[in-house]
Amino acid sequence: MIIARPSPQKFEQHLCGDKGYDYDDIRLSAQRRGYLAHIPYRGVAPSTRKQGQKAHRWVIERTNRWHNLFRRLKIRFEVYARNYLAFVHLANAIICFRRARD
Repeated sequence: MIIARPSPQKFEQHLCGDKGYDYDDIRLSAQRRGYLAHIPYRGVAPSTRKQGQKAHRWVIERTNRWHNLFRRLKIRFEVYARNYLAFVHLANAIICFRRARD
């Protein structure tokens, strides 16, 4: 399934990365694709957020952790990619069910 990206005229598309992505070619690539890159520079102390401003980091890391709680996905016993993908979808459904239940 392909999800259409919103047009750049309607919404600014932000790309958040950590200091590991601080390279000129990555910044140029993000700019060419129409993203507004938020990548801190290496060697610079992290800035503090303003009061009431939400942190948008760690969303991917949190999601990866939820997937790693499923041992079958973490170790990947599956030989075929389609079987692995089926278990990823099953794990996502279970994660959504648990989040909706809370």
